[in-house]
Amino acid sequence: MSKQDAKRGLLLVYTGDGKGKTTAALGLAVRATGRGKKVLMVQFIKSPDRTYGEKLVFDKIGIDIVQKGIGFTWTKTPEEHREALQAAWGYAKEQLLHGGYDVVIFDELNNALAIDRFPIDDVLPLEDVLETIKSRPKHIHLVITGRSAKQEILDMADLVTEMKPIKHYYDEGIPAVLGVEF
Repeated sequence: MSKQDAKRGLLLVYTGDGKGKTTAALGLAVRATGRGKKVLMVQFIKSPDRTYGEKLVFDKIGIDIVQKGIGFTWTKTPEEHREALQAAWGYAKEQLLHGGYDVVIFDELNNALAIDRFPIDDVLPLEDVLETIKSRPKHIHLVITGRSAKQEILDMADLVTEMKPIKHYYDEGIPAVLGVEF
């Protein structure tokens, strides 16, 4: 590997059915910030109407984090989700291509691309996502999280980590835990 290759931005994908995808990206964001890198996290599913632990701490330590979603697909109408996804993708794409960040995280983009309850191809086109990934400024590390990653994204990635569930307290009836899930 040449020194030039070592300085290019990487594409990292955290996917799978297990817990820890967003958490891994959050850890990377903290590490990068500690090294003086400018970080942006765009959350495609989480809504700004709710409070999340990562948002509270990132605001304190200077990591830009923006919730552009409106929650899970069953919480609003398909048209509301389509509008939110279109706005989220427009914002995320603009921020990535602008080049003002060293690390950009598209949290739960994989989940958004995998929605099949209503059409999304016209508001979040996979081909546009792939072209945007390819044409991002060369220095930017891009992290994409979420279940059901598209094969085309996996093929482009420099690193793919699959989170695999072995045991989960949800199976015992324990709901989402403050400070662990949100």
